[in-house]
Amino acid sequence: MTRNPFARALPAALLGAALSALPALADIKDYAFELTQKEMKQGEAIVAVRLVDKRSGKAVPDAVIFATRLDMAPDDMETMTTKIEPLPATEPGLYRFKTKLTMAGNWRLSLGAKVQGEAGTVEDRLVFQAVK
Repeated sequence: MTRNPFARALPAALLGAALSALPALADIKDYAFELTQKEMKQGEAIVAVRLVDKRSGKAVPDAVIFATRLDMAPDDMETMTTKIEPLPATEPGLYRFKTKLTMAGNWRLSLGAKVQGEAGTVEDRLVFQAVK
């Protein structure tokens, strides 16, 4: 009996083709926040960040930001905090916050967010500088 050498390869190739048609599942580590500015004036300020899908470089809209903290931990003053208030977005994937930078120096913005359709939480800590 003669066997076709492709008889075994064909089912494997079809399975591979079917699996490659499925959307790639993202990992929560595929997302990150990025500051739009690394330096801001001391006083009243708008801090803006983008949530980015690192695989594509595209902004991620409609995330739910549920944890925010702004402190001076980079300058060894973690207890020096200030209030931070969310503002409406001006474009998809851009998240803005109103705050008062009471002191010149390095500030750390800590964020926690849920991305629609993904399990887990995106957590990030971003450092920027307030100048006089």
